[in-house]
Amino acid sequence: MKLAMSGLDHKLAAVELRERLSFTNAQAGELLDRIRADQRVSGCVLLSTCNRTELYVTSCGEPVKPAVLLCEAAGESYGAFASAFVHRTERDAARHLMEVAGGLRSQIWGDGQIITQVKNAIDLAQRRCAADPVLGALFRDAVAAGKEIKTSVRLTAVPDSVAFRAIEAAKGELGELSGLRAVVMGNGEMGRLSARLLREAGCSVTVTLRTYRHGETVVPPGCAVIAYDRRMEAVEGADIVLSATTSPHYTFQLEQAAALAQKPRLVLDLAIPRDVDPRLETELGIRCRNVDTLGGTDPQEENRAALEEAQAIVERQLERFYQWWSYKSCLPLLGELKEAVTGRLLASPELGELSREEAVELAVRRTVDLLAGGMKGLLTPQALRECREKIERRTR
Repeated sequence: MKLAMSGLDHKLAAVELRERLSFTNAQAGELLDRIRADQRVSGCVLLSTCNRTELYVTSCGEPVKPAVLLCEAAGESYGAFASAFVHRTERDAARHLMEVAGGLRSQIWGDGQIITQVKNAIDLAQRRCAADPVLGALFRDAVAAGKEIKTSVRLTAVPDSVAFRAIEAAKGELGELSGLRAVVMGNGEMGRLSARLLREAGCSVTVTLRTYRHGETVVPPGCAVIAYDRRMEAVEGADIVLSATTSPHYTFQLEQAAALAQKPRLVLDLAIPRDVDPRLETELGIRCRNVDTLGGTDPQEENRAALEEAQAIVERQLERFYQWWSYKSCLPLLGELKEAVTGRLLASPELGELSREEAVELAVRRTVDLLAGGMKGLLTPQALRECREKIERRTR
């Protein structure tokens, strides 16, 4: 079994390129179906966030390049992305996923939301019957690594998500936010977090809603609401517009902005694909920021000790995964070994002359001798003592 991944992230691919391979859950599910249908593929999981799109694939036989499979399934030309994709295999691919789950590869270093995104990716793949047991175990251990890093590693001066950085960017652009009017388009997790942070900063916030279901739709406390189709009424005269939807189309278009008598002072686009027409800045002079231009400093230098602690957690989980995979890979060979030992014992001329107890003793002695002889380079006194103690506990 071979493990490979191809990734497109914020380091090598600008937002204009990443948004072409950014997918909703429904789109990701359809892509998994197409990729899994390839006879070379044993399993696949697609991780798609605002920072990255990564495809993890297991295969038997000839190696596969996940990036090519992804582009073909999405109807895109691989050549347009070839220089931006990063390819990893085997242990490097597994380690990378665990670092991703721990927020160590995020644009917002230490990102607290990525664990949920990694978990959602494997859940979707398993619901679509696309993930095999190897990928299931790998993602399970990656989520475990991410949770341990989040709960036990202390990071200094690290924003928890892109929403926090967006609000910090707004403060840098506009100064004190108290008393300003803000409109948040999108009531998903990112939109709700952004609305709450803007309220805490003292803004008067209006949130757009496409639909409202009593008891199901959650709006941050203190926020007004307006129907999404009437959003431009709220945008008129607003100081800040923040958009964080999963819409495949622009939620704030050039024509809509041009028609406003009083244009917003700052537009924050937290979506991939982008929600805001970039021409608002180039043609109308409205200050716009997206996930690639929010700014911020890299806090890794001041968190060097924490980074080392996080990497140690990754290595422990990586060893746990490979112990599991090694054992699983040995199962077919263990079956063959049992047959070989059984055949040799049955062929022993002594067997027919022995009592039941003597036959059992002979079988055990010969089996242990055969295994010890074949594994003498791996045996240690401590390992044998632990094995004996485990057997004794199970016979009590």
